[in-house]
Amino acid sequence: MSRRNRRSAQHTERRRAPIPCSNHLIVAPLWVAYGANLGTLLRSCDAVGACMAIPETDHYREALKKGDTLSARPCLHWVDSKIGWIDRQQRQGARIIGVELSEDSISLRQVRQALNRSVILLGHEHSGLPPEVWPFLDQVVEIPMMGVGQSLNVAVAGSLVLYKLAGLS
Repeated sequence: MSRRNRRSAQHTERRRAPIPCSNHLIVAPLWVAYGANLGTLLRSCDAVGACMAIPETDHYREALKKGDTLSARPCLHWVDSKIGWIDRQQRQGARIIGVELSEDSISLRQVRQALNRSVILLGHEHSGLPPEVWPFLDQVVEIPMMGVGQSLNVAVAGSLVLYKLAGLS
């Protein structure tokens, strides 16, 4: 079998056995302004078996409708109150992880695979996580940058953290 045919067979085999969504990892882009980021994050959730939590608003419904290119949607958690939802997740034992630049942040290199339920909070593309969220954060993760840019696109950053927590990178 040629190398190309082997790769195709491997890809087909992987697609036959999708990763089940276990609610173990939840990415929560609760303050994202740009709808295209939701479609990218949804595909990353599908790739690692994670869920997505988003506000139940017209903005998010429309963005999801436009950006959802999957034949079957990964699990979604519709959030009515952002802070209330985060508080409930933490009281139920989830580790709350913020993706942000901070004095207390750890490098993505130091992040280990999530063994317990983990919620990854993603902030607004320009202003980041709002101040009222910081008391809930169990951990803050930053992604090291070598170029001149100060940050990555929110969907790219969220995807990198998802892969790391899923143990796939």
